[in-house]
Amino acid sequence: MHPASSVILFNTFSGLGFGLLFWLGMGAIVPMGSSAFIWFAIAYILAVGGLIASTFHLGHPERAIKAFSQWKTSWLSREGICAVFALIVMAIYGAGLVFFETPLALLGIIGGIASLGVVFTTSMIYAQMKTVPRWRHWTTPAMYLTLSIGGGALLSGQVLIASVLLIVGALLQVFAWMTGDTRFKASGTNMETATGLGHIGKVRAFEPPHTGTNYLMREFVHQVGRKHAEKLRIITIGLAFVLPVILLLLPFSHVLAAFAVLSHIAGVLTLRWLFFAQAEHVVGLYYGKR
Repeated sequence: MHPASSVILFNTFSGLGFGLLFWLGMGAIVPMGSSAFIWFAIAYILAVGGLIASTFHLGHPERAIKAFSQWKTSWLSREGICAVFALIVMAIYGAGLVFFETPLALLGIIGGIASLGVVFTTSMIYAQMKTVPRWRHWTTPAMYLTLSIGGGALLSGQVLIASVLLIVGALLQVFAWMTGDTRFKASGTNMETATGLGHIGKVRAFEPPHTGTNYLMREFVHQVGRKHAEKLRIITIGLAFVLPVILLLLPFSHVLAAFAVLSHIAGVLTLRWLFFAQAEHVVGLYYGKR
């Protein structure tokens, strides 16, 4: 799949933002007054900024409002509805802390759970796609939730919880890569099944269907060299998980904490790029790209 920058930014920063909102809602930190305003401002800038970034990948962003009507069948629609609900509830909870210094605990819990609901619905947009075997697995929503909760814990200064979740995330991501590399072949999808011509024997592409690229090739057929992918995977594990944990285990300082957050963000951006770049869509079979 084409790793569009807008979607990479969305998946990275909205996950962090809603992860921070989750911990704020759960009462892991209960700031008051101007301090609460700063915490919620950071969470909303990340969450809403990521959501806005995702609209730049739409052909007609002005029609995005229509997606809300398809909640019965579309995970994208459910994501939008869940995001609006979570942001409204957490805004009310935040207002209680900022203006009245009153934590409305039940409202915070509801908003926190709804924030994780946004992350889950986002992950299911990809996990339910039969045409991308690498994504169609329980590790997809598991990684989205782990990164969101772990990143939120890192941002909110919960050293122990963040360290544990980042270690779990690293192990889970390695497992997702190992199993994902064989998932396309294991799905049984090949040139014969894709064209429906398997009954006549072995099928191969004789010539490209056209002389130039088209929308399908630009969006759904992206190839990354194995050596480059392996290097990027090492960079991802190092930046997103290993380095932040090492920095968290050192004597606390705001400088080290800032470096841990920046390292994690850089690693997750790389991870998200690989998430799309290595996702083989079955349409690539028509172009001999498998």
